[in-house]
Amino acid sequence: MLTPQVETNNQLKGITDKLSSTVDIGVIALLFYKSRLYIAAFFLISFFIAFLYLRYSQPVYESRAVIQINDANRAENVLQLNSFSENDNALSEAIEQIRSKVFLKRVVEKLDISVNYFSQGTFKSNELYKSSPFLVKINAKNKNFFGQKIYVELNEGLTGGVIKYGNQSLNFVINQWLKTNDFDINIFLNTEFDFEHIKSFKKENDVVYFSVSDADAVTAQLQGKVEIRVLSDLAKTIMVKVRDVNSAKATDVVNAIIDEYLNYDVERKSESSRNILFFIDSQLNSVYNELKNNESDLQKFKKEKNFSDKEGQLSSSEIMRYSTIEDQLMQVEMEEKIIAEIQNNISKNKSVDVYQLVSLISGTEYESVIKEITQNIQKLLSEKENMLYALTPNSESIKQINYQIENQKRLLIESLDAVRMKYKTRYKNLLERSSDFKSKFNQKPEDEVEFSRLNRVHSISEKYYTMLLEKKTEFSISKAGYVSKNIILERALGAGGQVSPSKQKSVLVAFLISFLFSAGLVFVRYILHDKIYSLNDITKYSSGNVTLLGVIPKYNNDIPVSQLVVDKNPKALISEAFRTVRTNLGFIDNSEGSKIISVTSTISGEGKTFVAINIAGVLAFTDKKVVIIDLDMRKPKIHKGFGVENKKGMSTILTGHETVDDCLMNTSMENLQFITAGPMPPNPAELIISQKLIEVINYLKTKFDYIIVDNAPIGLVTDGITTIQLADYPIYVFRVGYSKRMFTQILDRLKNESRVTKLSVVLNDVDLTRKVYSYNYGYGYGYGYGSGNGYYSDDETLNRKKRNRKKQD
Repeated sequence: MLTPQVETNNQLKGITDKLSSTVDIGVIALLFYKSRLYIAAFFLISFFIAFLYLRYSQPVYESRAVIQINDANRAENVLQLNSFSENDNALSEAIEQIRSKVFLKRVVEKLDISVNYFSQGTFKSNELYKSSPFLVKINAKNKNFFGQKIYVELNEGLTGGVIKYGNQSLNFVINQWLKTNDFDINIFLNTEFDFEHIKSFKKENDVVYFSVSDADAVTAQLQGKVEIRVLSDLAKTIMVKVRDVNSAKATDVVNAIIDEYLNYDVERKSESSRNILFFIDSQLNSVYNELKNNESDLQKFKKEKNFSDKEGQLSSSEIMRYSTIEDQLMQVEMEEKIIAEIQNNISKNKSVDVYQLVSLISGTEYESVIKEITQNIQKLLSEKENMLYALTPNSESIKQINYQIENQKRLLIESLDAVRMKYKTRYKNLLERSSDFKSKFNQKPEDEVEFSRLNRVHSISEKYYTMLLEKKTEFSISKAGYVSKNIILERALGAGGQVSPSKQKSVLVAFLISFLFSAGLVFVRYILHDKIYSLNDITKYSSGNVTLLGVIPKYNNDIPVSQLVVDKNPKALISEAFRTVRTNLGFIDNSEGSKIISVTSTISGEGKTFVAINIAGVLAFTDKKVVIIDLDMRKPKIHKGFGVENKKGMSTILTGHETVDDCLMNTSMENLQFITAGPMPPNPAELIISQKLIEVINYLKTKFDYIIVDNAPIGLVTDGITTIQLADYPIYVFRVGYSKRMFTQILDRLKNESRVTKLSVVLNDVDLTRKVYSYNYGYGYGYGYGSGNGYYSDDETLNRKKRNRKKQD
């Protein structure tokens, strides 16, 4: 006994063998035909589902705009200012900025799309974007309130109404604030529409509601709807696409994104100039006040000491040298003061404002010393800012950049200390040289020194104030240079195009699904298919050389009780098929004398009795005496075919109760007689293999030209083997779509083991109207009538002429 595993392996091997063998197109076409109702159901169901999907799914629209990224600041190029916002990857940076929640939240707040209005339908709700009869201003107090449907019913006079949410119902007045525990709300009419339009809308739409969403949640939803891709790296163009269930909303959102990006980009890029201008403005006030005080002190000193600018004059060369020393002294003192200011800011704030450093060190001698450090700090800060779009402040990458920034800060402080010490030494030397010149003045030394000090302080403050004014002008021009930075090449115009659901895609998907299910069904049926459909199946699955006697077409009319059809319409197609079988019998054995024709099949229902009776009929037409004997004693049918009782027959003859002549019965045809099976004996197999059967057959040979034996199915019992071995024409019957392929193995056993060398095959119940696979039926049959030689009934001839006219048309 086979184990389940072995049985499974055998089944898999059988399936593999079928797949590896030649694919039978005819069988596949037949299986498609037999599965036509299932296939039609697949297509109907798939297309019905596609119809429902197209009818009730929410349409999605897409709007798009194109923007060109231009990263050049022309004002900075003219002024040759050091730009701390250089970025070699401007396209990637722009895409990430637009995708960021920080930026998209600005768009949400600008369009105020946190509040959505809807008209409730039977199956779905339609968004009333810019078409709601009323608008609301709302301040939510409870987060659980977000997402709830708030129904609004306006009264007839449009002066107020009722709002409903949850289990609560509240009255409101138009354009007046209503305060609740969950929210404060002010409902007012949409000024875009007049009263008549609102009343008409109210009649057409019974249920109108709105819902409020959290700004962060709306931003997250918008982030999923936005798609950005690079159109051209060389042209630096990007396309912004937005998908939404409302076409007008999609258009407004995509236009708001590109407009807001221009503003956002200007703000971000001009941030350095804005910070520098803020610092300069704060310094100008203090420096102006200090300059004013210095001038007042200087005038007061001159007045009190009666000090004239002309006193204490030196020679022209000495004055020039003294002036140069004084200028150098003031320059050193001013730059040392700037360094002190920077160090003071660092010590107080524990941080470095790079933008303030830019304004302070511009034009100084030590600018080149710390310029590289400040640029490194700015580069690290920019990298940190970009990384914060995707990383948290506590991530390892951010910590690493913070560590690098601190190292640069320490390096900056040490450089400033070194520069300051250098200026102190230089200032000391210049002060000594200045003192030598002061000793030559006519005034008192202390007055000369005080005047020189006051004059020097005034000059430093004046130059510092002038420098700040110049820098303010330069950075104001730089800030104005960001106005036309990026260019909008294409705006979203009109309503967005519908992208979902797509009719073409839905129909294509429905077709593909139906086709795949249909192909899958046919494939499974082909794998499990084990029926015979053509003579080709018999020859392919039978290892022996089997004679193909002919095929019997499907009889579409009701078969009479006698099963004899060749006498009803001799010119019919099925009659010609049996005449072809009769003709082919002559090729098997054309010798003189009485012949035995033994007909059998594998199981009951394959049509062996039908074939036997009609072969007898066509032989009787040739004026040959024919007798049919029924040896299927277990399930006799001959007596039913000719409408007689089965009281006597072969069983009574073989047991000696009746003679052959007593059991011979006549039919409606002159030369055709038959012997029924008789009452069922307890031992039919023993009777059939007895010598008495041979005696009966020999006796019948003396009276008839053909003895046709209707045997029991040989696949169920072995009763028919005896007569098959005795027969001159042993015939094995298969039925299309009924007989299994494994039945062909019995043919091999009959030829090899039972030595039935003349065994021939008749294929019964062939539907010749199926042209796709009928090419396998032609052998041994088609040449007899297929060339239009007149063996058709009148109805068939008429149908044939109609088909020929259609082909010609």
